[in-house]
Parts: sequence; structure tokens; C-alpha cells
Amino acid sequence: MPVNTDGRLLKGEQTRAAILTSAAAIASTEGLEGLSIGRLATELKISKSGVFTHFGSKEELQLATIRTAVETFRRHVVQPALDAPAGLRRVRALLDAWRRYQREPVFPGGCFFDSTMAEFDARPGRVRDAISASQRDWRGFLEHCVAEARDLGEIDPATDVAQLAFEVDALFRAGSTYALLHDDPSLYDRAAHAVDTRLAAVTT
Repeated sequence: MPVNTDGRLLKGEQTRAAILTSAAAIASTEGLEGLSIGRLATELKISKSGVFTHFGSKEELQLATIRTAVETFRRHVVQPALDAPAGLRRVRALLDAWRRYQREPVFPGGCFFDSTMAEFDARPGRVRDAISASQRDWRGFLEHCVAEARDLGEIDPATDVAQLAFEVDALFRAGSTYALLHDDPSLYDRAAHAVDTRLAAVTT
């Protein structure tokens, strides 16, 4: 019998998933330092030892929470882009999915990574390294999608792909941050308009 059909293992996996879902939601509003085994145990109505068994330390909990947030971002933003044809349509699908991810929002505090980058950008260690790696992967994927559009002749061949991806990323992050800070959803639209204008300037 496959081990994943064992009732105890399945229950353990479900408990771990519930802990990490709650942890990611908390971290998006209060930061990764706002996580504690005691708080998660209280919110999920399980014992502290039940939470501790899954992670063993606060740092391991933080790292697992980051991995959960990466998977959530991949599911909501990256996968819809991969379902679209390569080229400018994939770039558009990626940006549309990112807008939805920010505006819904998927996490109660907005983009999980906007919150945690600000929290750990000057704090060396494994947690910062994990956040940094997630953002390198994200920018790499964004650059790859833009490069595909350029190689297909849909974007000006002289376009600096890395620069364009950097600008798009920066505009969307600024729009999301200010929209939340000022409680003004129109700032999402301003960022989207700025991105659309930038893409129009290089579209052939």
C-alpha cells in the first residue's frame, strides 16, 4: 500500500499545509518575524507541540512559509502565463495574472514578497537568501518571456530585455505598495497604464 494512503500521514500533511497557509497570510501583513509557533497553534486550535513537530524552529517555519508563498505565486501568476502562447501574448497573460494576484488580493496583506523583502533586505541569513532566490527566479522568468517576444519579432530587437523587465517589475510593485498604503485602488491602474505605455513603446 502506498505510504501516502496512510491516514496518519495524510492528516500530518493536511495539518502542515494548514499551518503554512495561515503562516503566509500572517506574514503578508505582519512580516515573517510576526510568526510564532504559539500564535499558529492558537489560531489553528492545535497544540504547540503539534506545530513544532512539523518545523522544529522559527527559522525553519519561515523558510517553509516562503516556499508556500512561492508555490502560491507560481499557481496564480506563472501558470496562467505558461498556458498562453510564447511571445507578447504570454507577456500580457503574465502581467494580467500578476495584476489579479495583487488586486484580489491572494494574501490579505497584498503581495507576500513585497512585505518580506522590505523586512529582510538588510538582514543576512538563510531567510533573506530564500527571499532573494525567489525574486531572482521571478525576474528571470519575466525576462525570459520578454526575450521570447523579442526573438519572435514582436518586440523591437534593440530592446534591453533585463532593463524592460526591471522597469515593469518596479512599476507594478510601486503601484501595489501605494495602493495599499493609501487605500486607493486607482493606483493599481496607474501602474498598469505605465506598464502598458512602456510595452507599447517597444512593440513592433
